[in-house]
Amino acid sequence: MAIRSIQGTHDILPGTVELWQRIEDTIRSVFGRYGFAEIRTPVLEWTELFARGVGSATELVQKEMYSLPDSKGRSITLRPEGTAPVIRAYIEHHLDRAASVSRLYYIGPMFRHERPQKGRYRQFHQLGIEVIGSESPAVEAEVIEAVIRFLNELGLDRFDVVVNSVGDANCRPAYVAKLAGAMEPLLGEFCGQCQIRHKTNPLRIFDCKVPSCRELLPKLPRLIDHLCDDCRQHHQEFLKWLETLEIDYKEDPNLVRGLDYYVRTTFELISDGLGPTQNAILGGGRYDGLSELLGGPRAPAFGFALGLERLVLLLNEGKENLDFALPAPDLFLAYLDEDSLKECVLMATRLRGLGFHVYVDYEGRSLRAQLRLANRLNCLFSCVIGEEELASGRLKLKRMSDGLQIETQPTAMDTILSQQKAEL
Repeated sequence: MAIRSIQGTHDILPGTVELWQRIEDTIRSVFGRYGFAEIRTPVLEWTELFARGVGSATELVQKEMYSLPDSKGRSITLRPEGTAPVIRAYIEHHLDRAASVSRLYYIGPMFRHERPQKGRYRQFHQLGIEVIGSESPAVEAEVIEAVIRFLNELGLDRFDVVVNSVGDANCRPAYVAKLAGAMEPLLGEFCGQCQIRHKTNPLRIFDCKVPSCRELLPKLPRLIDHLCDDCRQHHQEFLKWLETLEIDYKEDPNLVRGLDYYVRTTFELISDGLGPTQNAILGGGRYDGLSELLGGPRAPAFGFALGLERLVLLLNEGKENLDFALPAPDLFLAYLDEDSLKECVLMATRLRGLGFHVYVDYEGRSLRAQLRLANRLNCLFSCVIGEEELASGRLKLKRMSDGLQIETQPTAMDTILSQQKAEL
């Protein structure tokens, strides 16, 4: 039996990988204009980083992490999210000394042991944006404006910006106690998972997708109504900056984030193109205390993470993968004998050095079979080299779309190819 990929992982094949490359190029182009620099952190981190940073009571830490002991018995984890590793690197390399505000982005794989479904894998890829060192609501609005521009440049404009405030250490504990108390008489009506959340992390009930649980939420107190003065002022200033930047938004008092480090502003971009339950393109918010929690300096921060698989689904209009396809060569060089093969190889080497995509078949096929292969590869041009061409020093370049033939010398092939490509 052939070995297959592990459940929850997937191959990104030619035909689809080019879309990933376009996304990555657009990330670098758009966020570079906003002053973001790329950071790359290890796939393996100490488990303690996520237990302390994300929260030991979160479902991510309790149920979804891939952790294993190293040779000395210390627990290491395949990173399930990117923010805690970025903050760890920020502290370790004293990035606060290089700039008062650090603007960083990352692109890379994450790992979570959860039920695979459309657009969600156990190994998945994220774009993450982090602004470290600023507590300005204007920065929050600018980051949202930047990601909207990023999506627009990819051709996406059908999504909603949803925002909320989850308070901070001054006002949230009292609200959580009030929320847990309000759940008590309704507890039997909640699903089993939410009954566990009631004890461990009551705020997480707002993330539950079970319809019967969603129907109970209007009976519970809203966090937005229990903010302290500072959090309320911060939220109002954030909304004003969204309006200044002409960003349409919706307020959702039930929007919380599943990680403990979030404070104050939270937001999501949602799209109907992903289905009714898994409709978030991206989510993020403010996490002012994470640096201190991990032993670093005070560093207020704001950011988001975007799942690239979900983005690819949107761009592919819901298809998991495009058809397998190799990039079309500019030129197929066909040969008739060993001497002409040598000439094809030398010409291909020269043309590749000039930036052309040239294909030579080394399998000893007949000329007819070589030209059939050129058709299958969707080559733009072909050229046959044999004894006659070697003797005369004249070649015929054939345009595959209509059969037009152009006579040229070997040394002028690059010039003719460039001219003909420009006309296509």
